[in-house]
Amino acid sequence: MRTLEFTKEIKAPAQKVWDVLWNDDTYSKWTNAFNPNGGSRMQSDWQVGGRTLFLDNNGNGMVSTIKSKNEPYDVVFEHVGEIMDGKEDTTSEQVKSWAGSLEEYHLSETNGITTLKASVQVGEEWVDMMSKGFTEGLETVRTLSEQ
Repeated sequence: MRTLEFTKEIKAPAQKVWDVLWNDDTYSKWTNAFNPNGGSRMQSDWQVGGRTLFLDNNGNGMVSTIKSKNEPYDVVFEHVGEIMDGKEDTTSEQVKSWAGSLEEYHLSETNGITTLKASVQVGEEWVDMMSKGFTEGLETVRTLSEQ
């Protein structure tokens, strides 16, 4: 596993950046960088230890939980499985090789500027795709937040 880290300075309050990250209408816009064939959606109960799904338009994606949350400054997701073709998998050897990986978002605000720091733990085969996705996606977060 490799940890990728990304930082973006945004001229907007932390709450606005948080809202752009996690509201349904803007989430699909910035995550389009990861899945240009239709973007992504997130379903979450927003409870620590609860259930969060990161899905493409076909309903495939990640099964996760929120490890910690302090809105609008921090959220840490732990990926625990995947959904493919309507089947949830949290026990296969393939899933066990990356289960427990983290995806983190940390926001800090000073003088109206929010610093967004994102990190994700990925296998080597996902480094290029995730680097491109986060680089482009966080730029979209900046643009949407500064409007």
